[in-house]
Amino acid sequence: MICIENDLLKVEVAELGAEVRSVIHKDTKISYMWNGDAAYWGRVSPVLFPIVGRLKNNQYKAEGNRYELSQHGFLRDAAFKVSHTTKSAVTFTLESNGSFKEIYPYEFRVEIAYQLDNDKLSVEWRVTNLEQAKTMYFSIGAHPAFRLPLLSGEETADYKLQLKPVQHKQVTAYELVDGLIRESGQPTELPVMTVNAHLFENDALVYDHIEEVHLQSDNGNGVAVTMSGFPFVGIWSKYDKTEKTMAPFICIEPWFGIADTVEATGELSEKAGVQQLQPRSDFHSVYTMTFY
Repeated sequence: MICIENDLLKVEVAELGAEVRSVIHKDTKISYMWNGDAAYWGRVSPVLFPIVGRLKNNQYKAEGNRYELSQHGFLRDAAFKVSHTTKSAVTFTLESNGSFKEIYPYEFRVEIAYQLDNDKLSVEWRVTNLEQAKTMYFSIGAHPAFRLPLLSGEETADYKLQLKPVQHKQVTAYELVDGLIRESGQPTELPVMTVNAHLFENDALVYDHIEEVHLQSDNGNGVAVTMSGFPFVGIWSKYDKTEKTMAPFICIEPWFGIADTVEATGELSEKAGVQQLQPRSDFHSVYTMTFY
């Protein structure tokens, strides 16, 4: 486990998956991240790659071959190496080196850098296509889970979700049906939502053209996830259909990709939301979490 810190925040990141495992505010002592209790969901903040969401029949085609790949891909279970570190920043690197050829036909490098600045943790991704001649198709996404409620004495219903749309863009809402995505409407406004289990009874809430999501309690504590340039965001908690309750966390997930549609052809190059990267070139993006 790698620890970075500044005057306000202390962050722990695991080398497995380059996954944030803990964020603690030094002044308030609030612990923001879900604890990974497998009784609900055994992860904390996995990085999704080379797909986001589920594939139709858990299969895709690329470079003339068919591959099987489970939901959200394989990077979350890969061992990264620490390539750079300071007191308040750390960079993790993974090179494929042929390790994933049976499930993904491209050679690549992924660098994930975490940097603290006051009450903000920025997450920077750099994906490099190491192929000499092949265009690489991929998606990448974040899946941080925040504890809910953050303080004893609070209830889930004390928290509100507020989505800030990209200016001059029409937001589209999506729904998941057996893990596959389809459009569900184009809302004319995005009202502030009180957090409750009902929000997640049909799986995640998914939108495009959102640049910021705030999760805030009536007491003023919370987190803001800023995702300028990200095409999609998912908001999710695990829903118990029998008890009609949600898990004690909520995920705010900036994505460069999305689950397959019902009509998906299976060709990775035609997949909804897929990114295209020319040989020996880089993809770069940053999102930020602000803890207050």
